[in-house]
Amino acid sequence: MSSSLQPTHSKKHAGPLPGFFHSLGPGLITGAADDDPSGISTYSVAGATFGYAGLWTALFSFPLMAAVQLMCARLGMVSGRGLAGVIRTRYSAWVLWPACGLLIVANVFNIGADLGGMGDAMQMVTGIRSYFWTPVFAGLIIMMLFWTSYRSMVRVFKWLTLVLFAYVITAFLVKPDWGQVLRATVIPHVEWTRSYMSVLVGILGTTISPYLFFWQAAQEVEEDREHGKKTVAQRKGSTDNELAAARTDIITGMLFSNLVMYFIILTTAATLNAHGVKNIETAQQAAEALQPLAGKSAHWLFTLGLIGTGMLAVPVLAGSCAYAIAESARWRNASLSRKPHSAKRFYSVIAVSVVVGLALNYAGLNAVKMLFWSAVVNGVLAPPLVILVVLVTSDKKVMGTRTNSQALRALGWTCATVMSAAAVALLVL
Repeated sequence: MSSSLQPTHSKKHAGPLPGFFHSLGPGLITGAADDDPSGISTYSVAGATFGYAGLWTALFSFPLMAAVQLMCARLGMVSGRGLAGVIRTRYSAWVLWPACGLLIVANVFNIGADLGGMGDAMQMVTGIRSYFWTPVFAGLIIMMLFWTSYRSMVRVFKWLTLVLFAYVITAFLVKPDWGQVLRATVIPHVEWTRSYMSVLVGILGTTISPYLFFWQAAQEVEEDREHGKKTVAQRKGSTDNELAAARTDIITGMLFSNLVMYFIILTTAATLNAHGVKNIETAQQAAEALQPLAGKSAHWLFTLGLIGTGMLAVPVLAGSCAYAIAESARWRNASLSRKPHSAKRFYSVIAVSVVVGLALNYAGLNAVKMLFWSAVVNGVLAPPLVILVVLVTSDKKVMGTRTNSQALRALGWTCATVMSAAAVALLVL
């Protein structure tokens, strides 16, 4: 994994393996951030509640999420602007600010849920109330973003996300019925009930999240800025090699994300659901899925994974809010590569987003339910933004000759249609 401030995709390295690892940048970080505390909780709820029935969503959502993220990456690389900046130049303020509004609502709720999940996990292993831990994590994230950099945070916390591979190991230790697992993976199972639809919308929402669209495009722009391309004119356009490297980065990141998703659902189905635990209310219940591997250390393992992903995801959530508002309002020097004193408004948005998210934790909501419902909120709010992504990346005035291929466009419209249908079904039910 690497940070948002990477060497550009265009540099060449001797040999295929060094070149492959060099190409991994914003896409892989996006994939890691996608498995945030909200995602871990949602996948755990899916596995515990419906067993193996949700496994097909990992296979089904992979090409959809990869297509949307690739569109966003190509948008940033070819246009030289972030998603909000492109929407501002192509559409009226009546489109721009509602799109930013959808993003901000989803992100702030997601920030609050992630902070609450981190605090709840720490309460489980320390006995100290989560009300103490949530402001500690919020303060730590703001402090590190203000006085170090997101690059430094990635360098430290990316290793904690490797804990999520414990779900992969555990899945093999518990010896599930692999025939049943295979059938559930390749044959979609849908139940027309409110509980199933909320889980389906939650899975789609935490996998294909609005904040990742804005973040991906913004980070491609950041890479160019780091290499001296300060103006939009300098950043416009990308070579075939650069776009191919970005595609490798995106697909690898999304594959990592969905692999973890798949095995969290599988492991919780084979441990919690199989033993009658179908309603997860606490972090302790969710952590018990790792007991076959870690025994009494399962709670610590779960907590480390949750904190690692949270420390990566919350800055991405707050940062995507800041990028969207900055691009919409045409603020100068709005970048995580800048120091706070030279980008005061940008960093103020980050701080306010985290603080408002933190405040939600004192509304008396159950942490696990808040994590789950933040994913559902993302799932309901994402479709209009997916449509905008497809439209701007299919626009020759934005992309020139680099508009979406027919396959990419078809996947984008499929994603928007499926997410819209699931959201409508949930609202109807």
